[in-house]
Amino acid sequence: MARGEASIIRWLREGRSSRRLILLIVFIALLLDNMLLTVVVPIIPSYLYSIKHEKNASEVQTTKPSVVSATMDNFQSIFSYYDNLTMVTGNVSAQPGPRELPHTPTEQMTVNVTAPPSDCPKEDKDLLNENVQVGLLFASKATVQLITNPFIGPLTNRIGYQIPLFAGFCIMFVSTIMFAFSGSYTLLFIARSLQGVGSSCSSVAGMGMLASVYTDDEERGNAMGIALGGLAMGVLVGPPFGSVMYEFVGKSSPFLVLAALALLDGAVQLFVLQPSRAQAESQKGTPLLTLLKDPYIIIAAGSICFANMAIAMLEPALPIWMMETMCSKKWQLGVAFLPASISYLIGTNLFGILAHKMGRWLCALLGMLIVGVSILCVPFAKNIYGLIAPNFGVGFAIGMVDSSMMPIMGYLVDLRHVSVYGSVYAIADVAFCMGFAIGPSAGGAIAKAIGFPWLMTIIGIVDILFAPLCFFLRSPPAKEEKMAILMDHNCPVKTKMYTQNNIQAYPIGDEEEEYESDE
Repeated sequence: MARGEASIIRWLREGRSSRRLILLIVFIALLLDNMLLTVVVPIIPSYLYSIKHEKNASEVQTTKPSVVSATMDNFQSIFSYYDNLTMVTGNVSAQPGPRELPHTPTEQMTVNVTAPPSDCPKEDKDLLNENVQVGLLFASKATVQLITNPFIGPLTNRIGYQIPLFAGFCIMFVSTIMFAFSGSYTLLFIARSLQGVGSSCSSVAGMGMLASVYTDDEERGNAMGIALGGLAMGVLVGPPFGSVMYEFVGKSSPFLVLAALALLDGAVQLFVLQPSRAQAESQKGTPLLTLLKDPYIIIAAGSICFANMAIAMLEPALPIWMMETMCSKKWQLGVAFLPASISYLIGTNLFGILAHKMGRWLCALLGMLIVGVSILCVPFAKNIYGLIAPNFGVGFAIGMVDSSMMPIMGYLVDLRHVSVYGSVYAIADVAFCMGFAIGPSAGGAIAKAIGFPWLMTIIGIVDILFAPLCFFLRSPPAKEEKMAILMDHNCPVKTKMYTQNNIQAYPIGDEEEEYESDE
């Protein structure tokens, strides 16, 4: 027993200096964060719809209880959640009461049988209005994350990445428990907003930590592709897991499972990363405002924003559109996102390696074009099977963009600024969050005003028009003072430039002297 404990302690000590174990921790953190992000996608529209109609049914049933009791004995109204029907049971009195009118029983029976939520609510105005409610609820997380990110980035430069990463786990655990037991729109809104704070801590600290331990550009791209695979798996598992558990077990069940997994992740972080100790960066990072003025960083951030805005607009609007036009069951609302999730997982892992060889700018440009074309095809689907191809294209293309742009953000800081990564990945996360804040909130309002097909047309055209800007990332120039450092013969650093045909390496040493002699 003692030997086993000693081996575990020795493994933990070795793990603190192991890049692979750090990659695993970031992978799990992004996995759980994005499972919680997407598990609510099929649950919330249906749950809010059922809450509203259950409330309406109870209000109608209690409007005139005295008249009903005068005409019926043992009257009961039963609402079935299985087939969404309201059944009225009871025995009508054989003897009429002194105040009873001949037609009264028929009228009261009609009043108490309310219109419950239907499996195919095509003409329900409540469902149309729910676009805005659901959109605002989904956008609240990204909006709060958007506000929090500018503070988390500089904070990681001062105290290191371990404490913010662990704080993100704690906040996410509280948010998950709130989701499990919230029974009103207000509590769900608070839980979703709280998740934004935890997600900001996890994503900024996690990606910054990877950039700091994987200093080689190619290794960094591969590591971030694997980490984004955790994000992809969360997006992959979340919607179908949530819809199936909600349909067959109950609303709280998927959130309780996520809470248990979050506790496991927190225990690993506690023992391996030791988040009680602050570890500041050895050099002062570039100010956030300076990075925001860099046009190349803005183009990379814009690619992340608009690519993810496409799926962000789909999340709240697609389930409602499916309920309205396809008469979809609850489990189908989440399964519809399965092709996008699978293809995103494939895209991030495949292009984490390929993008370095083909040029990350080209990979992102093609990804933006494919996102736009795929989104334009979504409204042409007549059933759930018609959504497979366009959703697959959307997920695959977003995987291309994310796996290309995340390493480029670190590369741009290395090339043009100080190699401290907290602030630049705060900007990357801000871009991601802007997509998921503007997408659902604006998307819900647009879908209500002009319809779901026009919503898809707008975001598809925006992605196609933005794609050519990725060409400017083909060979970004270094800052003058940075280039002077890199050209110093005593500096051991190697930089890499992405070109259309190959990757040019600028080694420091003999080849540099040959270049000068040719001149």
